[in-house]
Amino acid sequence: MAEENPAKESRIRIAEELPVTAVDFIKQESWDRFFTSKGADDFCEWYADWPQFRTSLKKHLSFPAPAQTPEKLSILVPACGASRLSEHLYDEGFRNITNVDFSKVVIQAMMKRNIKVRPEMKWRVMDITNIQFPSGTFDVIVDKGGLDILMDSELGPRSGLRSYISEVKRLLKAGGRYICLTLAEPLVLGLLFLKFRFGWKINLYTIYDEASPGTNTQQTFMLVAEKSFLTVVSRIAPFMDVSFLESQGNQVHELLEALERENIVRTAYSEGTYKWYSLEELKQGVKGNIGEIESGRHINLFLGETGVSRFFYTCVLLDAPAETGPFSDHFRVIIFMRSHSAQKILAAELRQWLVLQCVKAARLLIIVLDSNHICIKWADIEKDVSHFISQLTPDEAGDEYEIVVSSEDDTVDGIKQRTILVEVPSVLTGLMYVEDVRYNKSQDLTFRRLCFHTTETLLHSEAQLSTEAFRQKKGKPKKIASSGELKVDHKILTNGFHKGVIAGLQLFSAHSKTTTKAGGLVKTVIIGLGTGILPMFMKTHIPSLKIEVVELDPVVLNVASEYFGFIEDERLKVHISDAIEFVRERANSEAAGSKIDVLIIDVGSSDSSSGLISPEADFVEESFLLTVKDSLSDKGLLIIKLVSRFSSVISVVHSKLRKVFSNLYHVYVDDGFIEIIFALKKEAPVKVDEACDALARSLEHNYGQDWAKRVLRDSKCISPLE
Repeated sequence: MAEENPAKESRIRIAEELPVTAVDFIKQESWDRFFTSKGADDFCEWYADWPQFRTSLKKHLSFPAPAQTPEKLSILVPACGASRLSEHLYDEGFRNITNVDFSKVVIQAMMKRNIKVRPEMKWRVMDITNIQFPSGTFDVIVDKGGLDILMDSELGPRSGLRSYISEVKRLLKAGGRYICLTLAEPLVLGLLFLKFRFGWKINLYTIYDEASPGTNTQQTFMLVAEKSFLTVVSRIAPFMDVSFLESQGNQVHELLEALERENIVRTAYSEGTYKWYSLEELKQGVKGNIGEIESGRHINLFLGETGVSRFFYTCVLLDAPAETGPFSDHFRVIIFMRSHSAQKILAAELRQWLVLQCVKAARLLIIVLDSNHICIKWADIEKDVSHFISQLTPDEAGDEYEIVVSSEDDTVDGIKQRTILVEVPSVLTGLMYVEDVRYNKSQDLTFRRLCFHTTETLLHSEAQLSTEAFRQKKGKPKKIASSGELKVDHKILTNGFHKGVIAGLQLFSAHSKTTTKAGGLVKTVIIGLGTGILPMFMKTHIPSLKIEVVELDPVVLNVASEYFGFIEDERLKVHISDAIEFVRERANSEAAGSKIDVLIIDVGSSDSSSGLISPEADFVEESFLLTVKDSLSDKGLLIIKLVSRFSSVISVVHSKLRKVFSNLYHVYVDDGFIEIIFALKKEAPVKVDEACDALARSLEHNYGQDWAKRVLRDSKCISPLE
């Protein structure tokens, strides 16, 4: 039954008794005390009441056939508190509702209140930033104030807020909906728009609260984000009465400005996005008869269907040119379980044709999993995609096709031997593992790799192992007797990005020489520790640097120390801290020597919806780039690893960088897969030839002439970003 009398006065009274500081809002004990002081019948409603949004909410809980019926529709209500929202939904016929809150007090009270009259309702004590349900569990997540409570309007999004949004995206099925009742403050909107940009359709509605006019109560909005196709970027559709909104003051004015800015960004993305097709479009013949193999046909497509599959999948379909036969198979399917090479394949059509040549199939379907498919069992993936694969099988193949699962880079990179040394779970980073591999092309060399399950490329970096050891004394490192045990060799860089970073320091060489002469060191900050190979190499070969590494996860530091030989000393320190907060503090500091000379951002993205593989989208937002500029010294240098499969995403990032930095350079490494951006704070452009000469002079007396020559060679590939 719907509530006919909005408890407006009750809502205001209760709001005055809520925890009053920002920190109290995220303390479990604060909420336990609050709910203990209330009875089970003393409910509290944040924002609008049930009569104001009942009709709009029910509309978005209706799914087209063959989706679940209302009584079977799986609904999650996070941070449920003492709200009667789920009770109203239950009474409307939605019976499969799960309520979660980290306050045991309120969960027990609400369970006691409902156990007899609403016996099918489920209640769980859980932290909404770490919800213990499998991926793809829910059709709908209804959030009434849960998101807003994690946001601090002065300091920006808490780390828990990003974790919560990641959980929302993970838990929803394909076609599922996140329905968020919010005050739509600028920081909240900025995060929502960013995190639900790629692969989500967003609508925004006004909740008309009849008790609001004439009061200071803020307007409530309902944002509906539908989990759509992985590569689609669509404009946000607002459904609002403009005449009503104009009377609501600054809150709505800021919302409309944010909406306009976001739609400009989304338009820029969508205009450059590659054309992707659905299976339904292919069946309708938009790319010819899909039942027949058509020589040389290439199709980017997504697989997945609301109400049928749990997930959507990014795919490429290739029909081999007839002259490349004979073929060993009519139809082959390769599923890449998220790897560096898999992302490179998606980014370049040429690589896709090379894979087809390798497998000798007349038709090849490449399916690449991403971070949305974390912790999904292979059997579940196979079951989810088999329905779609059968519809892509060419007629001449009958019912026969072979599925090949490439769990790593083996198929493309030629890994002949793999040994997993350890798997390490982390609350912040998720599961990571360390492995030793040997490649066919590298003869007897062994490489140690660090891989993260939560990032889009899986592989972070690798290091070469050696039986030679070096002890650093004054002057040159001295080789000591080998014990025969393989150790990480910090003298060698195998990562293309790392090599590019060292070469890019040519743009900073003149300033580096000046500060060294003045008796100082070049203050260098690296965001993202990973294996620790880059800072260890820089410390060894560039003695003018004083290096600080900012790493959010202490587990990563432990892994780098134990398995990659990472060691801190007076010139190399690690801060376990949030990188954005760290940079903001440096930007705001007026203390002498607090500014950064070189800032390197080396973090992978854990969010496929941003369209970025590296870095996290937060690190290339204009607001953060402005903070970075303020944190840099007068001749400071920013270095960013930029990776995306979509040219439109790259273009937008370039545009944001140009708004903040007028002096930009770049270089491509790793066969063009990685773009390294160099942004100088100073306005005057650098003459690359002269900078190379300065770099050559600075390296003249350094130990290790071979690496110095390689740096000089690589530095000449750097050019202005046009």
